[in-house]
Amino acid sequence: MEVFLPIAQVFVNPIEILLLSAIVGVLSGLFGVGGGFLMTPFLIFLGVPPAYAVANEANNILATSVSGSTTHYLKDTLDYKMGLMIVVGGVIGTSIGIYTFTYFQDLGKIDTVISLAYMYILAIIGTLMLVESLGEIDKAKRNLIEKKKLHVHYWIHGLPFRMRFPKSKLYESAFTPIIIGFLVGFIAAIMGIGGAFILVPAMIYIIKMPTKLVPGTSLFVTIFVSIIVTFLHSFNYGSIDLMLVFMLVVGSIIGVQVGQKLGEKVNSSGLRALLAILLLVVGIAIAYDTFFAEHTELKVNKVLDADLNFFSLFIQKFSKEMPFFYGLFSIMFAVFLGVAAAFIRRFVANFKKKMAVKS
Repeated sequence: MEVFLPIAQVFVNPIEILLLSAIVGVLSGLFGVGGGFLMTPFLIFLGVPPAYAVANEANNILATSVSGSTTHYLKDTLDYKMGLMIVVGGVIGTSIGIYTFTYFQDLGKIDTVISLAYMYILAIIGTLMLVESLGEIDKAKRNLIEKKKLHVHYWIHGLPFRMRFPKSKLYESAFTPIIIGFLVGFIAAIMGIGGAFILVPAMIYIIKMPTKLVPGTSLFVTIFVSIIVTFLHSFNYGSIDLMLVFMLVVGSIIGVQVGQKLGEKVNSSGLRALLAILLLVVGIAIAYDTFFAEHTELKVNKVLDADLNFFSLFIQKFSKEMPFFYGLFSIMFAVFLGVAAAFIRRFVANFKKKMAVKS
C-alpha cells in the first residue's frame, strides 16, 4: 500500500515510514540524542527528495521537542534564561542557514550539499562516539577510574559581557550560548536536524550546566529553532507535507517512549558502540550514493487534481495559495501533536500509578 504525498510529489509506503520513524525514536529515547541525523537520510533512501526530507524532519523534530519539553516543564528542569540566550544565536544561525540553503538550491546543488553534509557529520559523530564507547567498555573491563580535571578552560570562556544564570548557578559570557546557538541554528536550517548532538555536549562540557537541566533546556531551544526552520522552509519553498509529518510524528513519539523505558534497564555503553557503527554505515551509504551509484532522473509523479482526495487537494492548494498561513498552520499542527502526546503520556503514567495502588 502506497500513499501519495501531495507536496513532495512522491509515493511512499506509510508502514515503512512509521516503522523507520519508530526505530529512530527508540534510538533517540535510548541514547538521549535527536534522531534527525538518521531519519532524514532514511527519508532520502525511501525516495523523498532531500530538500523535502530536511523540511519535514524539522517539523517532526518540533513536535517531538514540544512533547519532551512539556514533560521537563512540569518537572521544572529548564533553564529559561540560558535557553533564550542560545535561541538568540539560533535565530541568527537559522537565518543565515536558510540563505545558504537558498543559494545552493538556486544553483541546483542543494541535494549534493545535503548529502555531503550528512556524509561528513555522520562520519565525525560516528567515529567520535565509537572511540568513546570502546574506551568506556575497556575501562569497565579493567575497572579503571579516570581522573578528570574539574575545570577545563577554552578561549570561549574568556569572552566579555558576563552575566548570571541563577537556575544553572553560572556566571558566563552572553556570547558563549549565542555562539553555540548560532552553530546549532545554521546546521538545523541546512540539514533538518535539531542540533542536540552539538548542543548537549556543549552545554555539559563548555557551558558546564548541571546535567539535570541539559535535556529540558536543549529541547526548549530546539522548539524555537525548529519553528523558524519549519516556517522558512514552508514559506520560501512550500516543502512541508503534513501527511508525511503526521506519519513521522506518530512513529517517533511511540518509539521515544519505548526507547526511554529500555534506557532504564540496559547498559548503554555497548549499544552506543552499535549506534556509532550504524551512523558510519549510513554515512558510507550516502557517500556511495553520492559518488559511485548510477543516478537516473527522478520521475516526477504527475497526479491530476481529480485523483487527489480532499485532504491532499486541500494541503496542495493551501501551500501554494497562502504560504504564510500554511507555514503557521504547519507549526501549530506539530505543536498540537507534541502537546497531545505529552498529555497522553502523563495520563497513561497516572493511570498506571492508580492501578498499582489499587493492586
